[in-house]
Amino acid sequence: MTAEANTVFVVDDDASVVKALERLLRRAGFAVRSFQSSRAFLEEHDPSIPGCAVLDIAIDRLSGLDLQRTLVASGCRRPIVFLTGRGDIPMTVQAMRAGAVNFLTKPVRAKDLLAAVQLAIDRDVATRQHGAELEAIRGQLATLTPRESEVLRYVIAGHLNKQIAWKMGTAEKTIKVHRSRVMRKLAVRSVAELVRVAERAGVAPHGVEARS
Repeated sequence: MTAEANTVFVVDDDASVVKALERLLRRAGFAVRSFQSSRAFLEEHDPSIPGCAVLDIAIDRLSGLDLQRTLVASGCRRPIVFLTGRGDIPMTVQAMRAGAVNFLTKPVRAKDLLAAVQLAIDRDVATRQHGAELEAIRGQLATLTPRESEVLRYVIAGHLNKQIAWKMGTAEKTIKVHRSRVMRKLAVRSVAELVRVAERAGVAPHGVEARS
């Protein structure tokens, strides 16, 4: 694990807690950036930096839950580990439903916090990898011509070349050419792979409404 690879953003208005968390996390090999207010964090936060956030639930005027909602509303899905001075089941449920990785009660045991942080970072890695793969697929789809895109939707709907040719009013050999180009541009070798790629990108089969 390298400092460049993962950063833990610590937000807590108690300076002594921040210092203790920094020491623990850095000793475990994590890069750490600390803030003593939610607003300070939001002013400097860069969603493109891999990692997770460790938030106190009761931070100044903008609580940890408020901060979580602000991040989600901005489209940032950074994994969050919440810390609280008291157990609160409704609050815990609310945080977890909004995507929190864990909700730990202070004083938190070192091994529990480190395990939660590692889980959060693993989730962030998976999310970013999925996003990168999806972006690549959408880039490939953008290279298709309108006719190729139409053929793609017919193929993933299960239609044969002869059926597609009839529906599109063209020759079967023309459909074969379009289909071959679609497979090549999307870097797939089978219809099964083509269906999986289309599903991941939200491409709907012909006759089915596309997902938003």
